[in-house]
Amino acid sequence: MKKLLTWTFLLLSVQVFAQVKGAWEQPLSGGGKAVMICADNYLMIARYQEKQFINTEGGTYSIAKGQLTYTCEFHSADSSQVGKSTAIDLQINKKVIKSKVWGNWTNVDDANTPAAANYRITGRMGNDGKITTMQRGARKTLKMLTGTRFQWAAINPETKQFSGSGGGTYTIKDGKYTETIAFFSRDNTRVGASLTFDYELKDGKDWHHSGLSSTGNKIYEVWSKEQ
Repeated sequence: MKKLLTWTFLLLSVQVFAQVKGAWEQPLSGGGKAVMICADNYLMIARYQEKQFINTEGGTYSIAKGQLTYTCEFHSADSSQVGKSTAIDLQINKKVIKSKVWGNWTNVDDANTPAAANYRITGRMGNDGKITTMQRGARKTLKMLTGTRFQWAAINPETKQFSGSGGGTYTIKDGKYTETIAFFSRDNTRVGASLTFDYELKDGKDWHHSGLSSTGNKIYEVWSKEQ
């Protein structure tokens, strides 16, 4: 009986993980909204209004004993939150998350696509045409994709430094990856711009990304799945 209860709990935990993965929205007072994206036991939340970035936060999450535990790795508005863990009771019904701590969220897409994952930049091509492998350290740039949403964040959890973030929606068609920016912490004038890149997902884990950046510079980057 004990073994049966254990397997039942593990099955429920997997189901909750699967239900939490994807992108979720929550309206904010004043006409803004919050977007939460979840993949590979990591989540990011961005809050913004039209043409105005408000704040963003993110970190790891796990599920045990019927609770989601979120550990903050970055927070653009309050660095004192970095390193803190919060246990959150969730109710998920018909693609709606209900929480006394975080309020209610409505699902806007899932993570059931090959590209959906939490990535970390691991390589970049220099002027000599060679890809330089980036050494892993406390400072890192992450980029998350769900079914239709993306967000990147440059952070250092050890020093609690937040260097920047941006995100929005994306499409993949005919070998092209196109981002449309919905928020950008460094430059609100970039909101609404679309950027198209060549991409290739190699070995199911390394995202090769090339084209022109938002500043018009040529880029070739390698992003690797964190998990």
